[in-house]
Amino acid sequence: MHLSPPLDHAPQELRACALACLLEPDPARKVVMVAAMVQARPAPDPAAALQPQGDIPGRPERPELVPPRLVGRRSMITQEGRAMLVHALAHIEFNAMNLALDALWRFPDLPLEYYTDWLRVAAEEATHYSLLVAHLDVLGHAYGDFPAHDSLWEMVDKTRGDVLARMALVPRTLEARGLDAIPPLRAKLAQAGDMAAAAILDIILRDEVGHVEIGNRWYGYLCEQRGLELRATYAELAARYEAPTLRGPFNLEARRRAGFSELELSDLPV
Repeated sequence: MHLSPPLDHAPQELRACALACLLEPDPARKVVMVAAMVQARPAPDPAAALQPQGDIPGRPERPELVPPRLVGRRSMITQEGRAMLVHALAHIEFNAMNLALDALWRFPDLPLEYYTDWLRVAAEEATHYSLLVAHLDVLGHAYGDFPAHDSLWEMVDKTRGDVLARMALVPRTLEARGLDAIPPLRAKLAQAGDMAAAAILDIILRDEVGHVEIGNRWYGYLCEQRGLELRATYAELAARYEAPTLRGPFNLEARRRAGFSELELSDLPV
């Protein structure tokens, strides 16, 4: 198991700090390390050559990772069912924190704003994870109590070799699906009387619009830098990397706020 250095001996360059956070296997400590990085705000070195000394991502032994079909049904009628849903959301946010850290350290030679954008995302995902885990405790459970699937991180890993593919297929595909999924989940939790969980989802939706916008903006920047047409390139990347098929209903208002053009929205399946 990789053990990260104490916070007061953390690397003094932003991308190296992000890598140290990413390698940390303990979720609570990872959250503390992200907060310390945000507070210190070390300057990024886009040209730094970094090599991970441990498994990516660092994560705990639990939850057990299983295929999505084996995660289990989440009935909102029972407290355990609601806990299963909150646990699944906490796992997504833990992976989202890791993906932001990975985007931050992995890709060199980008504008400084790219790195500060992904630092913001890492901090907000850490907050989401912390809110969900605290509510999970209220429901009598902890992160790791239920199985989880790893679909989000699988695409992060697939796109590790190309920042263009990463921006196309993680924030503006998988995270954008969250914009569609959160409102009905929030409605189910509210109908079940769990207004605390519903309020957390309001925070997550608000922030995720910004995260998808960051992915859209950097995808557009990279397409322009490489002389690529945005929509055709996205279709080619989605096919090459076997991105999941998009299915409605779509939260078109949130997608517009996240920077999708009307032409891109017209490409969504009916």
